[in-house]
Amino acid sequence: MTKEFWGKKVGMTQLFVKGKVVPVTAIDVSSWVITQIKTKERDGYSAVQIGLPRDRYVAQPFSADWLKKTKKHFVFLKEVDMAEVADIEVGKPADFYTQLAEDEYVNVTGTTKGSGFQGVIRRHDFNGPPGSHGDTMGRAPGGMSFMRSRGRVIKGKKLPGHMGVEKIVMKGLSVVKIERDAHIVLVKGSVPGKSGSLVFVRKA
Repeated sequence: MTKEFWGKKVGMTQLFVKGKVVPVTAIDVSSWVITQIKTKERDGYSAVQIGLPRDRYVAQPFSADWLKKTKKHFVFLKEVDMAEVADIEVGKPADFYTQLAEDEYVNVTGTTKGSGFQGVIRRHDFNGPPGSHGDTMGRAPGGMSFMRSRGRVIKGKKLPGHMGVEKIVMKGLSVVKIERDAHIVLVKGSVPGKSGSLVFVRKA
């Protein structure tokens, strides 16, 4: 079977575990269905394609006609690696999260929230100006070094620019609780992305 699955970030909350408050992130893993099976003989590798139906089709039973117009019926189509595809059928629920157990460790991949164009104080945590010497003193990123006369900037120079929308992997997050009836996985700590964004979970 597979050691990975996809889900949607719901948000953060907290749980009491052994008398201590633990911050957790809720990941919704419901409604995913198997849409295609890839084998080494036909495709060169073994994997399973899964899809998340759009809201209007979530309550409806799976139909083979959905595969003819995937963009119309699915909001996401993703793949998960799987060595053995013997017991997998197209149209069945992709409940791969059931192979997880509490207290196991996972790596969660997500895309950070976009913040647009930001200055150095927010983007790179610059200190900013003192409180009594003007409102702009200290907000500048500093000199451009000796390469300024050549019209160049040293690689890695901390400057204002686009912030966010980066792929981040949070490693070693423990699975605190699995709500199998609600199809929710609760992992300890924070996960990149905003509520409703797609996340990829893999056993550590």
